[in-house]
Amino acid sequence: MLQYSNIHQTSNFAVLSISYEKADVETRGKFAFFDENIKNFVTRIHDENLGDAFVVSTCNRTEIYTTTPNYLLVAEEYCKTIGVNLMDFLQYANILTKEEALAHLFRVAAGLESQIIGDFEIIGQIKKAYSRFRKERQNSNPYLERAINAAIQISKRIKNETGISNGAASVSYAAVHYILNNQKRLTEKNILLLGVGEIGQNTVENLVKHVYQPKIKIANRTQETAEKISEKYHIPQIDYAEFDQELKQTDILIVATGARHPIVNKSHFPNGKETLVIDLSIPNNVNKDVTENKNVTLIDVDELSKQIQETIQQREKEIPKAEKIIKELMKDFLEWEKKRKLAPNIHHFKAVLKNMERNEMHNFYKKNKYINITDMELSDKMIQKITNRFAKYIIDNPLKAEEISKLMHEILVEQPNNEFNEKH
Repeated sequence: MLQYSNIHQTSNFAVLSISYEKADVETRGKFAFFDENIKNFVTRIHDENLGDAFVVSTCNRTEIYTTTPNYLLVAEEYCKTIGVNLMDFLQYANILTKEEALAHLFRVAAGLESQIIGDFEIIGQIKKAYSRFRKERQNSNPYLERAINAAIQISKRIKNETGISNGAASVSYAAVHYILNNQKRLTEKNILLLGVGEIGQNTVENLVKHVYQPKIKIANRTQETAEKISEKYHIPQIDYAEFDQELKQTDILIVATGARHPIVNKSHFPNGKETLVIDLSIPNNVNKDVTENKNVTLIDVDELSKQIQETIQQREKEIPKAEKIIKELMKDFLEWEKKRKLAPNIHHFKAVLKNMERNEMHNFYKKNKYINITDMELSDKMIQKITNRFAKYIIDNPLKAEEISKLMHEILVEQPNNEFNEKH
């Protein structure tokens, strides 16, 4: 953890994280958060006056980010929303607070905490999640806005300045990588993609990019979405109602749907046809009983992540460069927070100086009947210079900030007032 003075810790920032590190696919699926939960969750924390919170839920992690010190109450409302027990949630959750929570957000955005290191899909998911919560909340949180923007900047710099994303190894690419390495005569194979959400679209893009003229079709519950993806990538799409029929001719089935329960099971493979099934969904949308058919091979997200260790090893060498960028922008963020917290002290000090200036200018005008513009400009520059020095001192010495601010108020305001009262 980066060490800074306690007065400037991000004291109300916390993250509760369930990820692949402590929870397997099935367990992560129990705590998955769906878009339809957003309104209910935001309403709950608003009604309980628990500040702001948003949830990032992906195939590898579900994380609650909040700016309230009552993060366990936020977690309790979250669990009520998705219908799980709080103690079950806490059994798998890592809880980070203050600067550790901020550093975690930045590391997640940088792809350093991804199951496949350097997976930059996560930053898009963070932006999308925060945007949806902000829309539902109908306002923005200045701290979260700054933190998200810093996370985006970190992600961009690491992507541009390091090789941590070389040899693309996202979950969607890992699926294609597995197909390329384990399927012969791939151009002859019929591929069916079920579900064209974000991961599904990325999978289509990788298939088109890495497989020469793939025989791929797509299906989706929402026909309009399927039509858009079909048009974008120039590949055929089928009606969702035709899924069972199309499956009879399918050699490779990729499932990237967002259902709460398995929607593909052994009954979909009655004819013993040799089929590779890749389940990219969290929770699992393919029942493990499909493998009771000996000709069906099932691969899930956790299995895919084991397939690209060579790429990971190369990416790991780039971690120090990425961490250096995070450290640099973490320092910038905390400097901003220092200034933000001490802004009232600085504004008050400057206001006192400006008030003194007005009084002196008034007295000067009474005596001389004019004020030189150059003198006024010089006065403004002097006030700004003195204010800058005051600001630098209390920012560099935050523990003395209140003491120095009070002393300056006594010298510049209270003492002159007392002297004026004594004379009059």
